[in-house]
Amino acid sequence: MSACGILLCAGTSSRMGFDKLNTPLCGKTAIERSMDALVAGGCDSLVFVVSGESERTVANLSVPVPFTVVPGGEQRTDSVRNGLKAASGDVAVIHDAARCFISPAIVKASIESAKQYGSGAAAIPVTDTVMRLGDGTVETLDRNTLFRMQTPQTFRLSEIRAAYERGESATDDATLYAKLFGAVRFVPGSELNRKLTTAEDWAWALSRLDPPTYGIGFDTHRLVEGRKLFLGGVEIPFEKGLLGHSDADVLLHAIMDAILGSLKLGDIGKLFPDTDPQYAGISSRLLLKHVNELVQKRDMVVSHVDATVICQRPKLAPYRDEIARTIAADLGISPEAVSVKATTTEGMNDEGKGLCISAQAIVSVCHK
Repeated sequence: MSACGILLCAGTSSRMGFDKLNTPLCGKTAIERSMDALVAGGCDSLVFVVSGESERTVANLSVPVPFTVVPGGEQRTDSVRNGLKAASGDVAVIHDAARCFISPAIVKASIESAKQYGSGAAAIPVTDTVMRLGDGTVETLDRNTLFRMQTPQTFRLSEIRAAYERGESATDDATLYAKLFGAVRFVPGSELNRKLTTAEDWAWALSRLDPPTYGIGFDTHRLVEGRKLFLGGVEIPFEKGLLGHSDADVLLHAIMDAILGSLKLGDIGKLFPDTDPQYAGISSRLLLKHVNELVQKRDMVVSHVDATVICQRPKLAPYRDEIARTIAADLGISPEAVSVKATTTEGMNDEGKGLCISAQAIVSVCHK
């Protein structure tokens, strides 16, 4: 039986105060972290329910399974209904992308429960005393009968689709399912499966991740005729190129030095010496990918890049977005985590005289 993950990414983050779904947490957005968990937990396909910026985030993801993108609705119920219409397979795994620390084990348990019993909704028992306040009265509820609902909430696709086609609204998928099909089967959730809703939730999420390490990189190369100009892995039309043993991509060299510095691994001269013929004329993108492999072997990720190119000419504004996307792709991170700027020296120094191009970069690297 196949399972389709319906990932709800259409929230407005109104209570958070900033875009919680599309702001990277150690290099990965909440959308990407939730996607990874759904796939690792057994989803064969995905439906992304998006709006606004989340549509752009999804467009830049490397999605490892077949997927569809559909627009969100005014309410969560509308968004789920849109997702269910686009879903295919036997089981629908409905998950809020804001619960981005969901474990693949919970996803897997919910899928197995839905396959066997028709439903499998993540929930955790209430441990606090809960009171209902009335008109001058206080009633203590039996907490042994109370659960806090989470996602994923997983059901046979045909049944949950029928429940939503009735046109009713609810803040919870299990509520609509129960009205039509009776009791819902629960699977154990987790306190770590917390929905990022407020600024306190965001602070909690950051506290779960190890503090990042930082590195600074700088490089400069002379401009000469007869060479192609590469910056950030992108060929820039210009009458001159940068002189060096490799393709002399000064921007990628600065970024690599910053990454190596954050890991205390020296610099690119140590890792890729210009006396080694195997690096003659090599694309710096290949070198960057090799450096990124060193990051990944430590179970870490480049979480943010801030780089500046210093040159008088050529003008780089038309290429900055492409450069950022290329760097992000080679590092396996969101383009939102890469900032590329360009500045001149107002005709001063060797950069201002057109004799060279320089670049500097600061990167942060953290554990996944």
